[in-house]
Amino acid sequence: MSKPIVAIVGRPNVGKSTLFNQIGKKRVSIVEDFPGVTRDRIYMDAEWLDKNFTMIDTGGIELESQDTILSSMRVQAQLAIDEADVIIFLTDGRSGMTSADEEIARILRNTRKPVILTINKIDTQKQEMDIYEFYNLGLGDPIPVAAANSLNLGDLLDRVVEAFGEMDDAVEDPDEIHISVIGRPNVGKSSLVNAMLGQDRVIVSNIPGTTRDAIDTHFIKDDIKYTLIDTAGMRRKAKIDEPVERYSVIRSLRAVDRSDVVLMLISGPDGVTEQDKKIAGYAHESGKGCILVVNKWDLVEKDSKTPLRFTEDLRDELGFLQYAPVIYISALTRQRVHRMPELVKYVAEQQTMRIQTSVLNQLIMDALSVNPPPAHKGKQLKIYFMTQVDVKPPKFIIFVNDPELMHFSYLRFIENKLRESFGFEGTPLKLIVKGRKEDDE
Repeated sequence: MSKPIVAIVGRPNVGKSTLFNQIGKKRVSIVEDFPGVTRDRIYMDAEWLDKNFTMIDTGGIELESQDTILSSMRVQAQLAIDEADVIIFLTDGRSGMTSADEEIARILRNTRKPVILTINKIDTQKQEMDIYEFYNLGLGDPIPVAAANSLNLGDLLDRVVEAFGEMDDAVEDPDEIHISVIGRPNVGKSSLVNAMLGQDRVIVSNIPGTTRDAIDTHFIKDDIKYTLIDTAGMRRKAKIDEPVERYSVIRSLRAVDRSDVVLMLISGPDGVTEQDKKIAGYAHESGKGCILVVNKWDLVEKDSKTPLRFTEDLRDELGFLQYAPVIYISALTRQRVHRMPELVKYVAEQQTMRIQTSVLNQLIMDALSVNPPPAHKGKQLKIYFMTQVDVKPPKFIIFVNDPELMHFSYLRFIENKLRESFGFEGTPLKLIVKGRKEDDE
């Protein structure tokens, strides 16, 4: 399931970006003391009480302004509201309730989504008396906070997490394989979906950004159930002009979160771009199975060595996806598209593979005999044992005498040995190093 999405909305200059940054524990949004600094929506992952969610910071809602920038910000905020599962409505306790706050409250009441009324810039007991007028907004009990000083943020996040409990969790078939199709606009995502399904399920156009929302389609192939998620194309922020297309990026990230296996589409004639690296990087960091799908292969001038050279370029440009299988297709002519379900099934199996602890420890012993870890500052790394603790992606814990002695290059050596012995093709591996004293054995 995808992470819940929490949007912070309100009129300009009430402290939305400051609150966003405090929750994320890092300065993601630019914070200045004048309206309109945050012109587009910014998103990041956050966590509270073991609950993971995605935060969206929005530009202020300036309802009556004719200014084109503020008008665009208003559209952005509305789109964030439409996409959010929970909404934090931030107001300014120092300036008091305004007519703009009342109008925004009216919009939020009509969403029928959990709305948490939050009064910012309340950092003294005396100022807490100023929150009572906000009851007139009809959005329940307001929460006083001082985002700049992190006051009462815990109470606010408690309310946010409580609201998640009110959401309906869709029950999904655990045996069904969820596939997301991701990539830049106009690389052929919708065409691939149609080719895999054998019907025109998704509108296809050569205009970038035609697909606005993620669309789920269920199908069965060789008795295996699949859910195919076609997503809106992602493009670099500087190239995005339409607010609606920014909204589609959120859907794309959510689709990746919901998937088991990601089909990362790359245009054969264009090769790997910087935006391809960013999109593929999100899938890798999310721990998803990944297949590199080079589309429009029919448009590439080639000889017998072209696929080999292109694959080498892919490995160079996408160094973090060395494990991902590569397939060359043409969604238009349906060349090799029939192989996609079988390849997806194979990667999904690799993601759920479990290795017995005894087998893993034999691998560790063999690795140590072939390539003992180097000493660091006179200390020798000792590896006691390794065990697998999870799948999707496969996760391993390695117990050692001192985690600081484990150099990243030796950790990569162990990962390579795992792949040589067991495959794990198409899936990232997570290796966690933990300390353990010898007398704990």
